[in-house]
Amino acid sequence: MLVGYARTNATERQSALEVQTHELKAHGCIEVFQERASSGSRRDQLERCLQLVRKDDGLVVTELSRLARSIGELVKIIGTLGEKGATLKILGMNLDTGTERGRLLVDLVSSIAQFEREIRLERQREGIGKAKDLGKYKGRAATARAKASEVQKLRRSGKAASEIAIQVGISRASVYRILAEA
Repeated sequence: MLVGYARTNATERQSALEVQTHELKAHGCIEVFQERASSGSRRDQLERCLQLVRKDDGLVVTELSRLARSIGELVKIIGTLGEKGATLKILGMNLDTGTERGRLLVDLVSSIAQFEREIRLERQREGIGKAKDLGKYKGRAATARAKASEVQKLRRSGKAASEIAIQVGISRASVYRILAEA
């Protein structure tokens, strides 16, 4: 079974979603999941789509940009599909992970993503090491604990944890943590 996934960002017109859906159905997709989601938002329909896909199924998208926001995310999605025995087809790239050529391209992309990640982590470790040597790296300041006296004062005045959290600007869990430590 072929399952389609169509996505536009929140600012694109509805017609862009309809064009993708039409193309996916013309390619033979039995079911098409549609979503309008901005780059940082959660994509519930993609999650539902990935849950539906089973062994020997194929997930089909019109363009890579409609499926993944980064190479790392693409690798994760392909891994999820691979674990289920399903494939990915990207129509705009003529890529199908069910073929040798498609698997080769995905392996190449995965290797590049892993290489980039390792370089980034190495640079990060070097930067942290230099900052520590200069005495500039001390970690993140504890924001909630710095407000402990204010939290305790408000609690003594009879305020509820939710009210304190809003007034002080910290989470309710932090309020409870501070009160438990006192």
